[in-house]
Amino acid sequence: MTHHQKKLLGWYNEHHRNLPWRQTDDPYRIWISEVMLQQTQVETVLPYYHRFLSTFPTITSLAEADLSQVLKTWEGLGYYARARNLHKAAKIIESDHDGELPHNAASLRQIPGIGEYTAAAIASIVHGEPAPVLDGNVRRVLARWMALREEMDSPSGLKDLRRVAQKYLYRSDPGTWNQAVMELGALVCLPRNPRCDACPVANYCAAYKKEVTTEIPVRRKRNPRPHYQVTAALIVEGGKLLITKRPEKGLLGGLWEFPGGKQEPGETLEECLKRELREELGIETEIGEEFCAVDHAYTHFRITLHVFHASIKSGQPKEIQVADLRWIELGELPQYAFPRADRHVIQKLVTMLGRK
Repeated sequence: MTHHQKKLLGWYNEHHRNLPWRQTDDPYRIWISEVMLQQTQVETVLPYYHRFLSTFPTITSLAEADLSQVLKTWEGLGYYARARNLHKAAKIIESDHDGELPHNAASLRQIPGIGEYTAAAIASIVHGEPAPVLDGNVRRVLARWMALREEMDSPSGLKDLRRVAQKYLYRSDPGTWNQAVMELGALVCLPRNPRCDACPVANYCAAYKKEVTTEIPVRRKRNPRPHYQVTAALIVEGGKLLITKRPEKGLLGGLWEFPGGKQEPGETLEECLKRELREELGIETEIGEEFCAVDHAYTHFRITLHVFHASIKSGQPKEIQVADLRWIELGELPQYAFPRADRHVIQKLVTMLGRK
């Protein structure tokens, strides 16, 4: 063990957070945690982790569940492709691997939705395979240790990071080492204003020695996120509300929503909503007053969701560009998984009706 490794592992032993997935060697539970933690903070993940495993305690239970139930359990955590991939992978593991996750990183990478990072995390933590992880925290730490002057996600930058990750890996206990580097990135080697004074290995960090920690990692210049105007309809007939299900492929696939779509150039919001309802459901509508507008940001773009009261003038809703449709009571809404923007609309509906 090098002095560098000894210092970091000693710090981790004393300062690591007592997280539930660190108290188990069950590969299924570690897999679920690693997927949930992708692009999501620990504090956000914790309640979802417990709820998900309470609902689906085994790979078999997840494989046998309906996708709608999986999405409902995931509701609010975002990046729903993760839930769809988990469900798909569980079915494959159940049918092709006797319900057991493969033991090595190479075999794990053959499972849909398990990429290089997740495979390395599971294999190293559960089975002690000397496979270094390269999540966002680890990349940042390594970039500073070597004072990388290239973008971390560039081909050459990734190549250098993989080389350094292999160089520093503590092969006698790669699982603990990987978690220690991740924890250092999460608690000390922060994206901005890193806490170098609290870092156990600052003296081994090239960026610290050169006083360039605020300049590394090199950040890609990003274009401003586009902002789209989106419409949706509240259509009520006989006391029941119309909701539609998005196709399983694509953004927010498999979730329910209030029918509508994105405004095109030259359209008013009302014209947009009429067109979308015609294309998706084959109905002609009359658009009433705007009920509310909700701003929401996704990773690569932002939207303002404009929700209108609407009524059907002619035609019966058909599943033309939607996966399913339902007429439901307002009290049934909690049974369905909706995107976050639509959930804000639901909360406003419930609040408004509660005042009546």
